[in-house]
Amino acid sequence: MSCKNCISKSNGTPRGCNNNGACTSNSCNTFTVFDWLNDITAPNNKPAFPFCEVRFKNGRKGYFKTNSILLSIGDIVATQSEKGHDVGVITLLGELVRIQMKKKDINHESGDALGIYRIASQKDIDVWQISRDKEEAVKVRARKLALKLELKMKISDVEYQGDGSKIIFYYTADDRVDFRELIKLFAREFKSRIEMKQVGLREEASRLGGIGSCGRELCCSTWLHDFRAVNTSSARYQQLSINPGKLSGQCGKLKCCLNYELGMYLEALKDIPRKEIKIKTKKGIAVCQKVNIFKRRLWYSYLDHPIDWYELDANTANNMIETNKKGDTISSLEDFAIVSDKDNVNNRPLKTDSITRFDRPKNRKFNKLEKT
Repeated sequence: MSCKNCISKSNGTPRGCNNNGACTSNSCNTFTVFDWLNDITAPNNKPAFPFCEVRFKNGRKGYFKTNSILLSIGDIVATQSEKGHDVGVITLLGELVRIQMKKKDINHESGDALGIYRIASQKDIDVWQISRDKEEAVKVRARKLALKLELKMKISDVEYQGDGSKIIFYYTADDRVDFRELIKLFAREFKSRIEMKQVGLREEASRLGGIGSCGRELCCSTWLHDFRAVNTSSARYQQLSINPGKLSGQCGKLKCCLNYELGMYLEALKDIPRKEIKIKTKKGIAVCQKVNIFKRRLWYSYLDHPIDWYELDANTANNMIETNKKGDTISSLEDFAIVSDKDNVNNRPLKTDSITRFDRPKNRKFNKLEKT
């Protein structure tokens, strides 16, 4: 996943943002960070916040002590880990890091926080790049070993630690998997420490990336961090057909974008009558056939004449329903309907046009050619 400028190369070097393939985000718009406090200087007597945000592969981020090292956004650094060190890129410094740590409930005053070792040397970067180049081959081999043991799991991604001493395997599985034998095989095969991390289907899609049905990169792989619950009622409120094929994303779950405009629809639906409410008139019972939420229009028809639709304003429909609740009956829908030249119920093509209007005799030229 990257833009055309990064894909196309000139003299073996990627063009575009001039990071030369070292952006670590695998795309020009994957979890982009904007330092909106960049132009604001801190007071002279206030020390800088002693933590920084570091990004690793596929948007994975961590927060580390700066240890009084002079750092800048974009620096490649060697960070402390449980064993050995990892390599990542600085994405945030200063007060914005404090805000992010507070949002993620990370206590910066705890004594067990990891720190920055140093700005990465050329040797650190070379080892890191060699390890990343091996990830695809390791993933293919790991999948074969999992199939050999007949484990019901899917290894979706592989991530090497910066020093190459540890491999993290991300997998999805429907049930609990006993992979103790698999870890032994991995350790013998890859000569590294092994860590297995189970991820959900949505997190798997966010790590792998892809193109959505809208033609844009997946939200979860570019900017969306929190995966909120999505249910079919979101589609019903927006009057979408309950088609699992169209409503499901690449992860197989309902699309997260179904929640984006849900609040606007719920706000607009407050003053619109429910579709199941019927209106009693002297000409018969009227039922709602269609609703245009943002135009605040409803179309009703009589039960015994479902082909004739009458357009009503939402306020008019509410008044008619209130009249029914008082025990009174409406005269007819025609008295309150909005009639326009375009949608006049008495001038419909279905009523006025002939049913044989599409029947045409054979082309005379074609008949002459057949005779010759």
